[in-house]
Formats: sequence, C-alpha cells, structure tokens
Amino acid sequence: MEIEPKIMSQVKSILGEFGNKYLTNEGFLRRNNVINDLDKFDRELMTKLFKDPLIHKNYVEKIADTEVFKLNQFIEMFEYKEFWEDSYTKYTNKIGLTANRKFIDESADVVLDFPFKDTVLKADMAKDDLDRDESADEPFLNETIAKPEIDELLEPKIFANIKKYDQNGAHKTSNYSNQDNLIIKGNNLIALYSLKKRYTGSIQSIFLDPPYYFKTNKRSDSFSYNSNFKLSAWLTFMKNRLTVAKELLSDDGILVMTIGIDGNSYLRLLTDSIFQVDQHPKNFIGEISWRKTDNQSNIGDFANVSDRILLYRKSSNTKLFKLPLSEKAKKEYSYSDQIGKYRRANILDLTRGRYTYKIITPDNTVLEGPWMISNGEYKELEKQNRIHWPKNGKKIPYGKIYLKDSLNKGQISSDFWDGSYGTNQRGADEQKALFGKRLFEFPKPEKLLENLLSLTSNEGDLVLDFFMGSATTQAVAMKMHRHFIGIEQMDYINTVSVPRLQKVIAGEQGGISKDVDWQGGGSFVYAELMEKNQGYLKDLLAAKDMNELDVVYKRMKVGADFDFRVDLDKYENDAERKALPFEEQKQLLVKLLDKNQLYYNFNNIDDADVRGLISDKDYQFNQSFYGKKD
Repeated sequence: MEIEPKIMSQVKSILGEFGNKYLTNEGFLRRNNVINDLDKFDRELMTKLFKDPLIHKNYVEKIADTEVFKLNQFIEMFEYKEFWEDSYTKYTNKIGLTANRKFIDESADVVLDFPFKDTVLKADMAKDDLDRDESADEPFLNETIAKPEIDELLEPKIFANIKKYDQNGAHKTSNYSNQDNLIIKGNNLIALYSLKKRYTGSIQSIFLDPPYYFKTNKRSDSFSYNSNFKLSAWLTFMKNRLTVAKELLSDDGILVMTIGIDGNSYLRLLTDSIFQVDQHPKNFIGEISWRKTDNQSNIGDFANVSDRILLYRKSSNTKLFKLPLSEKAKKEYSYSDQIGKYRRANILDLTRGRYTYKIITPDNTVLEGPWMISNGEYKELEKQNRIHWPKNGKKIPYGKIYLKDSLNKGQISSDFWDGSYGTNQRGADEQKALFGKRLFEFPKPEKLLENLLSLTSNEGDLVLDFFMGSATTQAVAMKMHRHFIGIEQMDYINTVSVPRLQKVIAGEQGGISKDVDWQGGGSFVYAELMEKNQGYLKDLLAAKDMNELDVVYKRMKVGADFDFRVDLDKYENDAERKALPFEEQKQLLVKLLDKNQLYYNFNNIDDADVRGLISDKDYQFNQSFYGKKD
C-alpha cells in the first residue's frame, strides 16, 4: 500500500475546489492541466496555493522583503509519476543512459544502503535467511530518495566516539591532522559529503570494490552490502558516490574500480558520463581483465574466471606509474656478466630499423642493418661491453638490458593480470591467517591492491576506499607508506576492519608484509557519524514482532524526525496499514523517518540540545577537522 504525502493531500484538496479542471471524478490528477496553468501563472490557482500554510511554509521564500513562490520546485512534484514509488518517472525526449525511464546523469535522486537483516544481506545471516531474502522488497533494501525529499541529507555531519589507534593501543584525541589516517563508521555517501570541505581536490587514488550488479540474485554475497540490486537502484547508487568521488580526486588523481562482467558495461557508460569521456577520451585509461580464481568450473556456456578493473583519470595529462617487475618478468633476465643479470634487446630490425652502417661480427661476417640505433650509439654500447653476441646460431648483435636498471624503472601494465597478481583464494587465505576463518566470499588479495596502488600513487599520497570491507586497501596502504581514508557502515568495522589494522600496526607478516619489509608502526583515527534518526532506524530493524515495533514507534513520536509530508494521524488510523504483515509494517516505518536527519549536522553542534551530547574532546576534534587544514 502507499501513504499519500500530507502536502500532496493538501494540494489535491485545493485543486478539488476547481471541479474537474484539475482532478478526475475518481480523484486522479490531470497533471498536464496543473503544470500548464502553473507555467502560465494562473492567478486564481496561484493565489489559492500561496495562501495555504503548509504550501507556503515549504515553497515560499522571503527575499529582500518580497515573498517568492518556488514555482520550479513545486512543479517538479507533478512531473514525477508518484511520490514514494520506485520509478519517479519524468517525461522528456532526451536520449541517454536511463533507468526506469529516468536519465541517470541528470537524476538528483539518492540511494542509501541500509545494513539490516531481511532487507540487506548481513554477515550473520543463516541459509534460511538467504532463502527468505529472495522475496524481500528491494526498494527498501537500497532506498531511493527523490530530489524533493533531500534537504539536509548531504550536509557535513558531527563525528563522535573518536579514538586514535597506534602502537600504544586506543586513546582519545581532540585534534586532526592531514598526516592522520582516518576510518569513518557511517553511511558512505553521507560520509563522503562530510569529507568535501577538507579533502576536495586532495585525493590521489580512489580504489573501489563496490557491491556488484548481477543479472540474477546471488546467494553467496552474504557478508556485507546487498548485491541483489535492481539495475535502476544500482546505477543511481553508483552515480551518487562517483559524482562526489570525482570532486575529491586531485587534478592528477586516478579512480580504480573492480566489477563483474554483468555490471561492467553499465558501469563503463555511467562513469564515462561522469568523467566526460565523450569530450575527453583519454580520461578513460583502460580496462584490465583480472584472473580472480585459481580454479575453473565446468558449468554453463563459459566459466567466469575473471573480473574487470576500470581506471579513470581526472585529467587526460595524468600518467600511470610503472609496476614493480613481476616474478615472471624477472625470469627473462637469464644472462649475466660482470655487471649483473640482463636480458637481450633487439638492435637489428628489418621493419623498424632506420640506420644503415657496417658491423663486423665475431666470425667476420659483415652486417649492414637496418639498425634501431645510430652508429655512435652502437659504438658507445660496444665500449661499455653492453653488446651481447649469441654463442650459438647466427651471429647477430643484441643490446643488454640489466635487471637492476629495470627494477628501478619498473614496467608498464598490461591489460591482463594473471594469478600472479593475487586471486580471491589468496585473499581468503589471508583472512584465515588473520582471523582463523574466511570472512568474505570474494575477498581481494593484498597483492592485487599492492599493484593497483603502485600503478596510481607514490609514498605519502592519500588513498580513499569508501567500500572498506575488511580493510584490505587500508592495510596495504599502511604497509606501502600511503595515507588513507576508509569508510564502512557495517558493524563489522569494529570486529574485523579495525582489529585488522591494529594487527598491521603490530607488524603482522601476512599478505605483502615480507615483500615490502613491513615491520609495523603507523596509526589511524576512528570516528563515527553521530547518529540521530539512525538510532531509531536500527531499533526498528532490530524489532522482532509488532509489540517491539510499537514500542519503537511510540519513542519515535517523542523524539524522531518524520518526513514532513507524512500525516501520522492517517498512518495510525489506516485500517489497510494495520492489516499488513509485520515485515511490511517495519519497512513502512523506516520509510516514514526523515532521511535528512539520520545523523546530526555539524552546523548544529553548538545548539544546546546537541552540545550536551558531545564530549569536550569530540567537540574539539570536530572543530579541528572542519576548521583549518594543516
């Protein structure tokens, strides 16, 4: 069922005063008639709307002693199909990437991902939970908030429960420095907007392993975020986060994302539009096919053994860094002399050679090219004993490329990464070594992150991952001497992510530790977005029966912020609502909460009823974080 927003009920009541001009006999809106008369500033209609207190409060603004009716915002309400439905269809003749007939690149909707049982898959869900989840109501899994509903949702939030972790353990802190590493617990979209003031244009590398889009429901993704999105919700979900992520990137920053084959083409189109690849083709760097599995199944038409890694840059002038030489590449340096190991390089090339001159071989054969280097360059190499002559076969000169020089220079990446870059099995083994069990179904290995961070950043650069999970990105960043920011909303941040980083500080020797000679050290700051309606949300989702749900609702009536359009009297007295199953009533109450008020806004930190909830050290930390940058 659907509860009609209070403001829409009020508007319909006014429109009803005009007979059948704006409403049918059945009470349905004649939208075109309403919009046309609003566009023409119909005096009678505008006067009635202007005088209504509720409409006046929400759509009239006083500017320089003149009251202005926000007509465009008001009209938008009629251009959408219906409030609180999944599509919000808007009519237009534009061609582009769409979901539910709405253009993703122009959509101002926001998708929030709520981590709660029966609607978003969670780590402790048993198999019978997964079976039941297939019929869950998807719009509540990843709730879409339409533009007219967004007010303060994306304002910077207050941080609370702040601690700094280092080799001496956890302790309170009241200051924040750009040299600090940061972990945030809270909704990642809201947290990203809280980073904007301090970090816009500052982040060198963003790595994302987002919830994948699958064409069919997946049972195995049962630990963190729900991956059983509708395409429409998933595209909006990703668009929201990628838009602000691009703002946080430095001018020479690079975005890296892993994605499965089902979602790859959709994510490419979406990210192409955000990074304006149509105007700046080089902003899309490329796509790597990564062999993610050690084994191969024998089911279906193809065995899915690879994921895709997409790379984008904010500026087309940005260059990728070289990768460390792989073990396979090192084996190519199979020759040696008094200088060291080397591999041979062609000097004679019938296609690319541009120089002709005579060279006499050790068996007195005369060769004239064509050569790839000039006569002067050849003589210099000969003087330095950097010419290789094969012992057997045809006597043709080669140059020498020494391993020690290549180790310093590195190698460019190919577009295929095999199992030597790490596989999901290796990631699972790393989890087992740290925690004694496998935590995620498809964990990324530290070796993969080592190569991606080598490709996109230097020591001292800032790395962001806002789908933090078990903190693989942050662990690798710490071992590679990068600064990092991680965001995670799931409760396992305190049972998996933070403990893992504590182990890294203590010098754990798993993953890439031995490769990079990690000996421990470092620190990070942990902070939570300060909950407001989020606390009621958790209590609603924890309710096991109608009695518990009613207790939470009574508390909500006293202290919660409801969506301004909701008529609670109608809600309480609606017989159809009372007949709904328990889970649907729970979802409905979640819907009624004002999502703008999930967390406390920083702008309200000095309000008397907010300041008293914050410790002095947390208050000072917020002032430091949102204040001057060092």
